Order: sequence, then C-alpha cells, then structure tokens
Amino acid sequence: MEPLLGVKVGCLFSLLVLTLVCGLFPICFKWFQTATGTARPCRHRRVLSLLSCTSAGIFLGVGFMHMTAEALEGIESEIQKLVIQNSTNSEGNSDDADSAYMEYPYGELIISLGFFFVFLLESLALQCCPGAAGRSKVQEQEWGMANVLEPHSHGPLPSPSRGPLRALVLLLSLSFHSVFEGLAVGLQPTVAATVQLCLAILAHKGLVVFGVGLRLVQVGTGSRWAMLSILSLALMSPLGLALGLAVPQGVSEGGQGLAQAVLEGMAAGTFLYVTFLEILPRELAGPEAPLAKWGCVAAGFAFMAFIALWA
Repeated sequence: MEPLLGVKVGCLFSLLVLTLVCGLFPICFKWFQTATGTARPCRHRRVLSLLSCTSAGIFLGVGFMHMTAEALEGIESEIQKLVIQNSTNSEGNSDDADSAYMEYPYGELIISLGFFFVFLLESLALQCCPGAAGRSKVQEQEWGMANVLEPHSHGPLPSPSRGPLRALVLLLSLSFHSVFEGLAVGLQPTVAATVQLCLAILAHKGLVVFGVGLRLVQVGTGSRWAMLSILSLALMSPLGLALGLAVPQGVSEGGQGLAQAVLEGMAAGTFLYVTFLEILPRELAGPEAPLAKWGCVAAGFAFMAFIALWA
C-alpha cells in the first residue's frame, strides 16, 4: 500500500507543477500580450492567432472527447444502476417503464441544462449590468488593427464579447472537471493504473491550461488576477486526488456517483457554451489565413482525440 500512496503523492505534485508552469507561461511573458502601446508586427500577430486557433481546437477536443464523453458515460452508468435497483425492489410488469427510462437521453439533457444555465447567468448579468457587454481594450485594439490591415473586408465584426465573464465560466467548468480527474486518479487501486491515468491527464492538461492562460491574456485580465486564477485552477486536481485518497477503498454510494455524473454533465455543457460562443467565433472571425486557422483547430482537436485513447 505504501508504494501506491507514494505514486499518488507524486502524481499530486506533478499535476500541480505542470498546471502552474503551463498556465503562467503566457501570462508572465509579454510576447503573448497584444494590448501594448505600439502595434505588434504582422508576423507576431499571425503567430498568436494561429496559436490561439490551436488552443481553440484543444478546447473543442476536450469538450467533446473528454468532458462530454465522460459525462455521458457516467450518467448512463448511474441511471442503469438506479433502474436495476428499482426493478429488483419492485415486483410486477415494469419492464416497459424501465426500458423507457433507459432509452431517455438523460446525459444529453443534463449537458444541455449546463449550456442553458450559463446562458441564463450571462443574460442576467447583462440585464443587470449592461456595461458588461462592452469589448475589452485588448479586443478593441485587435479589431481596430484588423480594420487597418484589412480595409476591404466586408464581413461584419463579431458581436460584443463578454470575454471576462466567459473566461470566468471557462475557469469554473475546468475546475469542476479537474477535481473529478484528480478524484479518478486518487481512487485507482494499482500503481500501473494510477500512472497510466496520470500520464494521460498530464498529456492534455498542460496544453489546456496553457490555452486558459493565453485566453486570460487575450481578454485583458490583470496579471495578478490571471495568476490567481491559474493558481486556483492548479489546485483543483490535487484537491480531487486528495479527496480520492481520503475515500476508503471499496466505499461507493449510488447517490454520490450520480451527483458526480450530473456535475460532470453540467460542467461539460458550460465548457461547450464558452467554446462555441466565445473562443471559436473570436479566432475564426478574422479574414487572415482561413485554411491555416482551420488546420490549427483541426490539429488541436486531433491531438485531444488521440489522447482520448488512454484518458
């Protein structure tokens, strides 16, 4: 038991250090910042744009291949357990009702509820604080420079971005997901299973957190708040792993598993909301190098799909 505990403690520190390093990297280096007094060179802005498109593809892959897939699998498994438990406790002809319960898309419903929940929160925030719909200084400078460089583009500018609000939603959804990832590592029964799952998480977590840090820079978040956000996100996986270590071996409650699956589904819905309504539209709206942007988004998604073989 001691070697297993030592491996899990090592995984805890590995997740913490990797998240901090990758998340703080774009925040601490001014090269990634576009909100400066002077205009950046064209090549520099193009590289940043393609890098942002790659991170958008990574977010898309995490949303579909990891968060949504895990949420659907967990919710379906928990619903099956509840139906089987109810069928064993009750007698009579309830097969038709049980099959109807099994066939209903509960997972998709919960993910959609997460999507609409964030939509409602954002609508309420904009209703109460109309100024929240304004673009940040970073976005105004970016679009102003885009108009100077592309004076003949006829496409409409994207709608005003709620960048800071959606960046907060992105952090919250990833925090939920990170807690459950750490919890899964902490509950592994063997050294081999622990190392395999931890390596799979590390392989995609570094890129995801790097994209989060880059996103915080792009929406004009202050350095202090950005660092604090990355620090809080970095602590989520170790927190989940510590909770997994605190759970006695073999202890499992049906209600706890269902609550975890529902929270995973809600987090997946919020993540998809931010990915489709904030990150992808912002990166693909510019007229420069559309095929290169498509290739970067596809490359980020393909990497996450490849990692899903082990995660």
